[in-house]
Amino acid sequence: MKVCLYFQVHQPHRLKKYGVFDIGQNSNYFDEEKNREIMKKVANKCYLPTNKLLLELIKKYDGDFKVSFSITGTAIEQFEKYSPEVLELFKDLAATGKVEFLSETYYHSLSYMFSKEEFEAQVMMHQKKIKELFNQEPKIFRNTELIFNNELANFIEGFGYKGILAEGADHILGWKSPNYIYKAKTTNKLKLLLKNYKLSDDIAFRFSQQSWKDHPLTVEKFANWISESPGETINLFMDYETFGEHQWEETGIFEFLKKMPEELINRGIKFVNPSELLAIETKDELDMHSFVSWADVERDLSAWLGNKIQKSAIGELYEMEQKIKLLKDKELLEVWRKLTTSDHFYYMCTKWFNDGDVHKYFNPYDSPYEAFIAFMNILNDMAQRITNTNNTHNVNNTMNIKTDESYKTITSKTKMKLSETPSQILK
Repeated sequence: MKVCLYFQVHQPHRLKKYGVFDIGQNSNYFDEEKNREIMKKVANKCYLPTNKLLLELIKKYDGDFKVSFSITGTAIEQFEKYSPEVLELFKDLAATGKVEFLSETYYHSLSYMFSKEEFEAQVMMHQKKIKELFNQEPKIFRNTELIFNNELANFIEGFGYKGILAEGADHILGWKSPNYIYKAKTTNKLKLLLKNYKLSDDIAFRFSQQSWKDHPLTVEKFANWISESPGETINLFMDYETFGEHQWEETGIFEFLKKMPEELINRGIKFVNPSELLAIETKDELDMHSFVSWADVERDLSAWLGNKIQKSAIGELYEMEQKIKLLKDKELLEVWRKLTTSDHFYYMCTKWFNDGDVHKYFNPYDSPYEAFIAFMNILNDMAQRITNTNNTHNVNNTMNIKTDESYKTITSKTKMKLSETPSQILK
């Protein structure tokens, strides 16, 4: 049996509570104070101590312990700005030769569903950054929030990737196990590496849950579960913030991580990185026609696109794409890309908001509607910036459109939405 440990590292550029009276007055959309505060907090509680522990474990077990990461471009930018010591430790991890970095969209976006052109651009940006920082050329792709379907697999194989991560969702697998390697349908030989969500979530979500029937989770108990599992590989995929942030140090999470390698290695279980799993023959072909993600019990897109305000906001955002790109304004394009980050739409999620803390974690807003209003106000300001750009006349001629009239429509839509109550918006 093999174990593949993969961690997602992500922090968004959080937005200010941008009001309607800010439109046309200032274009400072991002709450840098909040971003710095959260980065410093999570760095001290999670990134710094966990990176140091992983370095110790890799050295102690002389290459028998391995881990893998994907780090979003937005997280990297904030490491560079607020916690450069974290980034240096990630470089140290890369230098061991036992840590693999995966590829994803630079801005942790939903761009695949809305713009293949932008999706490809963000993937290439991320590839370049990983090569620059860690001197690795990723072979494995991990889409935002493990969002996956057959069409995406085919598209990704065209980029030259050999494998892709996805959620081992029960409604897709049926009687099949996530502990094997599958071929993604519609591809020639792209290998599908599935998350064992039950064992992953035992650590990520249930570790400190005293009402859980298996609490407390000991290393010995967890190792028994892995040893008794059928299959060829247990893929433990989780947010890196599990260690020290989601599960506080007081829960014993660091001690658990510290003891786990020895317990598994002594049982003959081998730690591997995702690219090593490519050597395993595929068990079967897996068909994921509809989009699957690792979010919530539904494992679908409803956390980001489940209501009308989310769909409206992201629809308006991508309507701007070509207009902004034709302006060739690097600063404006960078701002627009920061707005594509999936978190902004996650904050607008209304399902279970009253009793679902998962949607409130690090959420700068008091309600989904506040998140929507701030986002639409920012889009209104960006619309005015596009209109006022010196190159607007040339863009109009190229696209044969009337920019002013186009964005008057967006402005009127937004004002209409701002005047409605939340219940009216969702009707």
